[in-house]
Amino acid sequence: MTVATIEVLRAIAEPSRHAIVELLREGARPVGEIATALDIRQPHASRHLRILAEAGVVSARSAAQSRIYRLEPAAFDSLEQWLGTFAEIWTDRADRLETYLEQVAEEDEEQGR
Repeated sequence: MTVATIEVLRAIAEPSRHAIVELLREGARPVGEIATALDIRQPHASRHLRILAEAGVVSARSAAQSRIYRLEPAAFDSLEQWLGTFAEIWTDRADRLETYLEQVAEEDEEQGR
């Protein structure tokens, strides 16, 4: 696991930040809208967004007096790659289970069960 992956996991593990990420999955939003949607004060939303930005999870652009935040897909690439290593493990285990079940079925068939 890379340092970047650890930082992304650490950033999104906190419930409010996780909720922000889920909200931003629907699209970019200004900080005020994020705070309202999550029923938190704007300074708290800004603090969480700063932490998410430092981890590379979100980025912001200025629009008049607002900052519009959006998810950064690249932050999730390393996370997806890391999680993909577990998929290989589960595929291997599923293949071994399938082989075992086929052997049991053959043995049952041979014994007339």
